[in-house]
Amino acid sequence: MTENLIDQPVTRDPGNPLDPPAEYTQLRENQPVVNVRFPNGLTGWMVTRFEEGSAVFTDPRLTALRPRHDTPEGEVSEPGEDSPFDAGFVHMDEPDHGAYRRLLTARFTPKAVQAKLQPYIDKIVDEHLDAIAEGPETFDFVEAMSLPIPCLVICELLGVPYADRDGFHEATVDLMDMGKPREVRDKGAHWLIDYITGLVADKRRTGSTDGILAELINKAEGEDAMLTERQLIGLGVLLLFAGHDTTAAMMGLSTLTLLTHDQQRKDLIEHPEKIGNTVEELMRYLTIVQFGLGRVATEDLEIGGAQIKKGDLVVVAMNAANRDPRAFQDPDTLDIDRKMARHMGFGYGVHACLGQNVARAELKTVLPKLFQRFPNLRLATPLEEVPMDFTGTNYGVRKLMVTR
Repeated sequence: MTENLIDQPVTRDPGNPLDPPAEYTQLRENQPVVNVRFPNGLTGWMVTRFEEGSAVFTDPRLTALRPRHDTPEGEVSEPGEDSPFDAGFVHMDEPDHGAYRRLLTARFTPKAVQAKLQPYIDKIVDEHLDAIAEGPETFDFVEAMSLPIPCLVICELLGVPYADRDGFHEATVDLMDMGKPREVRDKGAHWLIDYITGLVADKRRTGSTDGILAELINKAEGEDAMLTERQLIGLGVLLLFAGHDTTAAMMGLSTLTLLTHDQQRKDLIEHPEKIGNTVEELMRYLTIVQFGLGRVATEDLEIGGAQIKKGDLVVVAMNAANRDPRAFQDPDTLDIDRKMARHMGFGYGVHACLGQNVARAELKTVLPKLFQRFPNLRLATPLEEVPMDFTGTNYGVRKLMVTR
């Protein structure tokens, strides 16, 4: 599968950092399923259209299992049997995936989030906005809001000490930065594994009942245990790093987007009831997972006219699919009144993001409160000078200097 191989487009226009790499437009029209070398050194197929991409996520012949991973040299090797990352439900197929996911689903329904988490989100957002009002007029929004809010929420949800936030955030950054050497990324992964392992032991020792992690511990003990110890640690690690990194990236990027789209921002201030639709449009428009999500073919099949062989890696470039004009009218325009039945901002199919309702609650709280409290909020630097995260698994802003 080396014929006509191209490198996955990753370079964005500094003058238009909210748009995916420009090459996706041509690929989507002319080569919607193309042979690609990915940034981690692996090769496979990349899908850039919405219909074909959604088919990848729903085709049972494409597995979410992780039979191989990348090395610094780009070679293929078997995953380590002691890695809890390979034990999580993210890398399971049905029916196992659904069985393990149901262990957590009740805590992440819209009703549960509204009843148990929304009052806490309201409280901490108001407290952070008060701190901004009392601080300097120019400040870093990432440091002031988009990092601490998701960290506080996931700590509250899991029962993790907020005092440990710097450690697990730094480890997450290392783990998810595709621009760093494999050994650095592995170091971040092992820090998270060791941290959750220690936290589980501490909760067992103290008999703590706080948070989802304590609930999972109960499901990993006794004759009726539903989780192995390895799966317990894997779920804890997954929830911790995914629960704060993705929302932090989305919160910073959404704020930057509204600051550079004056009419949409004014419309939201005047009509806060549009916030639900606004968040869905921002998820579609921005699509922070910038390198895509992959599946592996378990047999020969065809996707969009391309002949996929058993064992081939197939990656959906969701940021390209979410800008597909076949699925969305005028897709490169941010339209907070857009009516759409589906998008890939939270993934797609049975593996769609478990915590999406928590992320929605945070965004639906922060964005209207922020701009109602500070209607004159503006960028303190030109757009092209805002430092973006071009190498992280999730696209975002590293620092967002604003003036209130």
